[in-house]
Amino acid sequence: MKAQARVVVVGGGVVGCSVLYHLTKAGWKDVVLVERDRLTSGSTWHAAGGFHTLNGDPNVAKLQGYTIALYDELEKLSGQACGLHRSGGILLADSPERLEWLKMAHARARYLGLETEIISTAEAKKMHPYLEEKYFVGAMIDAADGNLDPEGTTHAYAKSARINGAEIYQNCRVTDLKPRKDGNFPTSSTSSRKSTCARSAPASCLAPTRRPASRGAPSRRHGTSAPNCCRPTSIASGHPWKWATGISPSWPRPASSG
Repeated sequence: MKAQARVVVVGGGVVGCSVLYHLTKAGWKDVVLVERDRLTSGSTWHAAGGFHTLNGDPNVAKLQGYTIALYDELEKLSGQACGLHRSGGILLADSPERLEWLKMAHARARYLGLETEIISTAEAKKMHPYLEEKYFVGAMIDAADGNLDPEGTTHAYAKSARINGAEIYQNCRVTDLKPRKDGNFPTSSTSSRKSTCARSAPASCLAPTRRPASRGAPSRRHGTSAPNCCRPTSIASGHPWKWATGISPSWPRPASSG
């Protein structure tokens, strides 16, 4: 295990592996990911795996469209199947107000380069024969709707990141993100049963992708996905978020978890 890295990504779910891959895609080489158990052992393994581009925030909608297109690139680079099924989806409007909202979303999707179409309930029924037309006034098709295999997709990100030069350490629990006096961050490697340290260089970011539970329960929720974030917080099991001294982040601090 490396004793020092420019960036250490904490958490080996789909978010953490995506962060790791995008760092390498941006040209970063000295980057590692540490996972307390095995890849996808957190919330990723039981995720439904559905995807779509409809979102109230146009930036998120564009990001979702980018991600859906990215899966083909990951499969080619890694040789790992993501289990893609682009079946398309029908979004139904049960009121004129909802239909107006779908029309707005369709117009915005066209501006963003996403493939959507407003259709009548009769057209929707042809696609989905069990639809009861009398309850709806219109619909929108999102051609990008579908589902995938979350585990396969996570490993596609991980393999692609490794191909680009990243390293991944499994069975390595991070016990704290508050630096020691020597500048190291403590971790615990269960595979070797020895304490090890993952250290980031001054210009780097330490990006946890799993939020800790406040009462000692296993963490199940992913937090950050941006690779350019620095979050100097404690993720020791049973501890709330704690901010390291001497660091003044510019983003809002999370509310105390207890």
